[in-house]
Amino acid sequence: MKIAPDAPPQGTVRDWVDERAKEETVAFIFPELEEQLTWRELRARAYGVAAHLTNLGVSKGESVAIMSPNGPTAVVALYACLCGGFRATMINLVAGQAAVSYALEHSEARFAFVDPSAQELFSLAAPGGMQIVTTDETASAELYDLTPKDDALLMYTSGTTGTPKGVVHSHESLLAGGWTTAVAHKLTPADHGFCVLPIYHINGLCVTVMGTLVSGGALGMASKFSASRFWGQVDGVQATWFSVVPTIISHLLHGSGEVPKSAQRRLRFGRSASAPLSPDVQTAFEDRFGVPIIETMGLTETAAQILSNPLPPATRKIGSPGVAFGNQVSVRSLANDDVAPGAEGEILIKGPNVMRGYLKNADATKATFSEDGWLRTGDLGRIDEDGYVFVTGRLKELIIKGGENIAPREIDEALYAHPDVVEAAAFAVPCSSYGERVEAAVKLSATSETSAELLLSQCRDTLGTFKAPDKVYILDDLPKGPSGKIQRRLLAERFAS
Repeated sequence: MKIAPDAPPQGTVRDWVDERAKEETVAFIFPELEEQLTWRELRARAYGVAAHLTNLGVSKGESVAIMSPNGPTAVVALYACLCGGFRATMINLVAGQAAVSYALEHSEARFAFVDPSAQELFSLAAPGGMQIVTTDETASAELYDLTPKDDALLMYTSGTTGTPKGVVHSHESLLAGGWTTAVAHKLTPADHGFCVLPIYHINGLCVTVMGTLVSGGALGMASKFSASRFWGQVDGVQATWFSVVPTIISHLLHGSGEVPKSAQRRLRFGRSASAPLSPDVQTAFEDRFGVPIIETMGLTETAAQILSNPLPPATRKIGSPGVAFGNQVSVRSLANDDVAPGAEGEILIKGPNVMRGYLKNADATKATFSEDGWLRTGDLGRIDEDGYVFVTGRLKELIIKGGENIAPREIDEALYAHPDVVEAAAFAVPCSSYGERVEAAVKLSATSETSAELLLSQCRDTLGTFKAPDKVYILDDLPKGPSGKIQRRLLAERFAS
């Protein structure tokens, strides 16, 4: 089975695993364990575990929870669910006990794969009667018949603006999520990716795991990101590309590690997603390491990637997550009318990678789609004359100061322009005079002697007094979600008083 640039993958995840297993090629490399899994070994283990679940009476389409960091256990459990016809329910291990408890109960999962490192969390969060299964338990059984439209994945949103929503993807939308990555980045069976993002987040799961399945290459997978080990691991798994988030790019830029020459020669690109990448950080990273960064954009609801910059030597527009690959993009007013080229509006998406809907939440599903079937992203942006999208903010994150809309990203970028700023995030706090005022928090490099007042002065020079933050807090770390995205809401709550 080969991918086509103009048509999404056909069939189910099981079909693609069967095809990959026809040859004894490497599927996964785990550098910390010095272990590998071939596609044939993965298929055999996944089928055996799926048969065990079938014999336990797990119904087709039933949720099966997976609580595990990156590693062989998580990969085998995921593929066992997908090949067996169950709904792989990926549990965010850093979401907090309340969110984990909600996801386990809301999903109605009766069985869970639980890594030893997550055992305590499971004990505290799991509803009574939930049974633990392991990837060591295998059996033989006839597996359920599958179709591309059957449920494949259940993943909960971060819940930063309310109760987490369970996003349901089918086999066809999950494969299409891997395909949008593969066609944008021209992945082939010769490529080795490197994954440090958790696969209980859509970026790690669809971009790297599904992208590798669809393209037929191999994937190096670390249990988590380590700045001191990153470049050595990239070299060790012979990576030709990697997928990270802006905070990781910034940490690597401000770290002491260097790219081995062999890795630098091999790497085609690194990709950035999950949050906007500061143009200053991107330029500095490429100047230092000689590795092009491809900025992209994706959502849980779209099986990750919806936009990407092309690979060099094609035009990459710094500050833009690129153009649509494998789906369509539109910018519309809040009244759902198309806006003039270059004008700001909400970004909408339509394509084969879009979710089926939110589990047991018909109202939220309806509200997320326009009347003509486009998914509303909640992001504000504009499209230029070449089709490149520029994201200007989030509808729910806009700071409204004295009736004027201020996008936090604009303040972020003014702060990132300072070479000592490793992390930055602007946010709104209540104000009796303006309704809301702008404040910001930063993390600085270890050797920095920069003060908050100097950063404030820089912002005033760049943005003017009205948009510049009233305060800048220097913190040891900024709060982040599982994808590495900085959580503005938590900062706002901390400094609201």
